[in-house]
Amino acid sequence: MDALTEVRDWLSGRGLEVVLIVVGSVLLARFVSWVGTRITDRIDARYTGGDALVRSEAAKHRHSLTQVLTWAAVVLIYSIAVFFVLDRLGVPVTGLVAPATVLGVGLGFGAQRIVGDVLAGFFIITERQYGFGDVVSIQVVGGGDPANGTVEDVTLRVTRVRSADGEVVTVPNGQIVKVVNLSRDWARAVVDVPIPTAVDVNRANEILRGVGREAFRDPALRPLLLDPPSVMGVESLDLDQVNVRMVARTLPGKQFEVGRDLRARVVLAFRAQGMSVPTPTTVSAAVPGRRAEEDA
Repeated sequence: MDALTEVRDWLSGRGLEVVLIVVGSVLLARFVSWVGTRITDRIDARYTGGDALVRSEAAKHRHSLTQVLTWAAVVLIYSIAVFFVLDRLGVPVTGLVAPATVLGVGLGFGAQRIVGDVLAGFFIITERQYGFGDVVSIQVVGGGDPANGTVEDVTLRVTRVRSADGEVVTVPNGQIVKVVNLSRDWARAVVDVPIPTAVDVNRANEILRGVGREAFRDPALRPLLLDPPSVMGVESLDLDQVNVRMVARTLPGKQFEVGRDLRARVVLAFRAQGMSVPTPTTVSAAVPGRRAEEDA
């Protein structure tokens, strides 16, 4: 009876406190996650362009920062709850300081890579190197094929990228050595058009300029272009053809759509002029940049 009385007293006292702490921490963590989700949804809803790839840099940064703060708050809540539970269970928390210090040093040596990932993620977010919705090409340590796709999640430890094939690639932040951001402020569609040497290059340039003017006047394509597409001239020489380069400055993330449209227009324009249709054009990697740099 004495044992049952002690158990009942403990359950009605410290046991109840432990249960309340655990339940409260779980509910608080879920509330923080819900608030973080609402904030990110509101950030996305404020964007009026209708495309996750084309959004302001501030919105991308706020989205990534909200996710990181939400994750950090949840970890902090559970950590505090663990200490309170240990205290209610009678475990001397102050006596765990020395063992925890030794354990922390050991984990520090054994988890250097994780610490490096967290530090790299901190600088990625604070420096706004890229964020949610950016189209990036990430090169990791050791070389190999880079991770290409759209950023779906950025945490302090990892970056998740969805490729064009729908695959999700998870990259530890500490392993990233180079990032090419294809959707920072503005992008550029680069189209190299092969022209047979028998064709007058000046005439081909005029046709391409006409294609650029028509594309800029097209109501469907005009919102994606920052200025009229321009013809840069002969880019390279071969034995039987020359490559004429055509470039167009576009909204971030829209260089691929604009490039496909321009290639189709080039083919139709050459056919309309009775000229032989060029072989399939090659589109170079879009060159990201900042609008201020272009104006300078």
